[in-house]
Amino acid sequence: MAHQVVQNGGGAEFKTVSFTAVKPQLVVEAPKAGDAISFYKAAFGAEEVSRSLHPKRKANQEVPLILSAQLLLGGTTILLSDGPDDSATPVKADSAGCILCLETDDVEAAVTKAVAAGAVAENGIEEGEGGACCGGRVGKLKDPYGFTWNICSAAATRLKSADLEA
Repeated sequence: MAHQVVQNGGGAEFKTVSFTAVKPQLVVEAPKAGDAISFYKAAFGAEEVSRSLHPKRKANQEVPLILSAQLLLGGTTILLSDGPDDSATPVKADSAGCILCLETDDVEAAVTKAVAAGAVAENGIEEGEGGACCGGRVGKLKDPYGFTWNICSAAATRLKSADLEA
């Protein structure tokens, strides 16, 4: 796909960015993401496509935290993860409980364009290794309305559902 340069009202030029998917990410109280996955399977017939466990599991945790699980429900991908394990509430106050993930081939251009429009970048662009959102490269943004957006490339490696059943 060719990228063209477009002007943003302020005169700055940005490449046109196209997105391949929007994936809502539901954040639940830790360590209940596994239970939530089972519920969505039983209640709505969701199919678990992949699961990434948090690499920094604390010794006192009985079960590993889920960094990101990908469910297919009604033709839509929904991501699900455990929230911060140091919180008694489902989600810390700095998050709305839903993270919107956008997949793109050009993470840097998408983050640059969003920041120019008023979003605030958090932590720069990181390599995900199948982690939060889609895996691959991830740029985290907060929009002016308080919503968190992960701009990410497709994951190179994911734990597939066949591996989950083993």
